[in-house]
Amino acid sequence: MLPTIADVLALETVRRGSPRVVAGADRLDTKVRWVHVGEIADIAQLLRGGELVLTTGVALPEDPDKLADYIGELSSVGASGLIVELGRRFVGELPQVVVQAAEAHGLPVVVLTRETPFVQITESVHARIIDIQLEELRASEQLHEVFTELSVEGASPAEVLAQVARLSGRPVLLENLAHQVLAAESAGRDAGALLAGWETRSRAVAPAERTAYDPASGWLVTTVGARGQDWGRLILLCDAQPSPRDMVLAERAATTLALGRLLERHQESLERQAHGTIITGILTHAYADPDEAAARARAVGVPLTGRKLISVVIRPTEPIDQALDGQAQLGELAEATAAACRDARLPALVGALDQERVGVLMPLPPRTQAEPALTSLSERLRVLWRPGSSFVLAAGSVVESIRDVRRSFLEAEQVADVAVRQPDGRAYYRLPDLRLRGLLHLLRDDARLQTFAERELGPLLAHDAQRGGDLTRILRVYLDCGRNKAVAAQKAHLSRPAFYDRLRRLERILDTDLDDVESCLSLHVALLALESFRRDSR
Repeated sequence: MLPTIADVLALETVRRGSPRVVAGADRLDTKVRWVHVGEIADIAQLLRGGELVLTTGVALPEDPDKLADYIGELSSVGASGLIVELGRRFVGELPQVVVQAAEAHGLPVVVLTRETPFVQITESVHARIIDIQLEELRASEQLHEVFTELSVEGASPAEVLAQVARLSGRPVLLENLAHQVLAAESAGRDAGALLAGWETRSRAVAPAERTAYDPASGWLVTTVGARGQDWGRLILLCDAQPSPRDMVLAERAATTLALGRLLERHQESLERQAHGTIITGILTHAYADPDEAAARARAVGVPLTGRKLISVVIRPTEPIDQALDGQAQLGELAEATAAACRDARLPALVGALDQERVGVLMPLPPRTQAEPALTSLSERLRVLWRPGSSFVLAAGSVVESIRDVRRSFLEAEQVADVAVRQPDGRAYYRLPDLRLRGLLHLLRDDARLQTFAERELGPLLAHDAQRGGDLTRILRVYLDCGRNKAVAAQKAHLSRPAFYDRLRRLERILDTDLDDVESCLSLHVALLALESFRRDSR
């Protein structure tokens, strides 16, 4: 809240000098950080930016080019403006070269037509600057205690905003980066009117600074975030230019919100890391004694001894893009899974297994069957995770001890890898559910299976690759439809004659009869195997 050049010109000590703006009249809102009196021509090297320079010009050069350079140097170091007292060096007016250079550089220049003690100007401006700084300091001290207490107590965003509204008497809102309101406190105003057309109005207000006042909207906006990761904006609605206390209030509230979210995420991340470390230790035999794993699990509130154990692997059905913060996406799924376990009252170890899968080691409570527990977990997770997103939940066999957990997890991973390729919406998947597709996945690295698929489909794949055709897709549609040509033509979005023509071409390329059941069965198995190879390579 530094004074502007316009504020300086309004001071009584300056008005006594009959100031007149001769250049940069459209830049009088430039902030003045300090006032510097200097008569030397190379004063620019002594400035840091934001200074208002006062001079009589007695030591300025005679050469017009050097006068223009003097103005250019002041502008280049960020001087806020220049005030020249007429009478000692320049009588009546400044040289035109000075005015032209100032206009070219956008540097406000003011002349004093009457003699004015510069010390009075510097004292007046500096006193105002110091008063503003003291006011900000007092506001900061007053608010420090309030927001420190909110931070220590882990106050929710709604509680923080309520305190801001109480202290300012103004409406305050918290929005995310998509300009959606996360929390709002109307301070007695009509909430409906306050939020009407919010996204459109908010997008129109985009201050360049992290904390700034937008006069057009009357919004004091401050960015909310920490560690270089901004996630929202706090907006205080003001009827006029906000005071230094308002600025401090908004910034302290934003800091409290950012700290609260940072601490919450850090705590959750630590829990997931701890669980993931235990699961990984069990799978890699990092613990010399299973009792050590049991002790570590018990320390985080998950008893493994004396209970039947079931391993679960969860995978999103949509591929996770690691370039778009994939780790954070998987972290959200892990947190949602942990919350679903808590809701279902199923204590479990939950952590990320890799960049695509979340692992769960679940001790089944006494007299609890695996099927109801898995169904309950799946249903709750569908509610808690991202709306519109889907996943597959795959379970291994129920085992009796920690020593057998690795086998159960490997089974769950294989089931998840197969199920995610063509999920059918069931609550969970187990090995018996996968049938032929699961068998082919287990045998995908076997050279004999690869040779079989190549022998069955090689000519067709080569034909499509050379001609850019889609006959492989047509064959798959035909076989998926149980060799029903009418249904297959409809699903392929082709007329029946066009579809029949493609089938005849397929028969010629593959040298087979597509009405023969055994031939079609062989081709279908080869297509499923090919799908397994391709997905695995990706």
